[in-house]
Amino acid sequence: MINEVSTMSKKLVAYFSASGVTRKVAEALAEATGADLYEIKPQTPYTKADLDWQDKKSRSSIEMGDKSSRPAVADKDANVGAYDVVFVGFPIWWYIAPTIINTFLESYDFAEKTIIPFATSGSSGIGETVVRLKGSVDASANILAGKMLNGRQSKESLAAWVDSLDVKQETMKV
Repeated sequence: MINEVSTMSKKLVAYFSASGVTRKVAEALAEATGADLYEIKPQTPYTKADLDWQDKKSRSSIEMGDKSSRPAVADKDANVGAYDVVFVGFPIWWYIAPTIINTFLESYDFAEKTIIPFATSGSSGIGETVVRLKGSVDASANILAGKMLNGRQSKESLAAWVDSLDVKQETMKV
């Protein structure tokens, strides 16, 4: 099988990391795939209190409770147009991607691009994350099934995952 993801495309790993866990995975994935790396930074950084999921009045709880919430990003210079494949990484919040990921996806033109989500979580699965992100990109974008990348990820295991991707077969149908 000719692997379109690892051998025939220009790749970007874009990630949001509130605590540093997703950052480590994103860095390892970028190294394993030869991709460029881009951090999705919130315009207003999250504090520890903002991330307190047990506090219904915390910033993250309020954002995740409002499906229309779109936290501002610090910049919009990811140059997504230069890439064929964009890995998008994030922690799982309330069983889905943080709404800042929707902000990121809605800030660029992903028409005809392949988007490969990956996530980290202490206990949650990826759930309906990919289905919920689909509405934030052009209908011609090819969003593959997402993958949880918890724990320490070796360069070899990440490369094997990417090599196993079949862009045509793993497309999310929504």
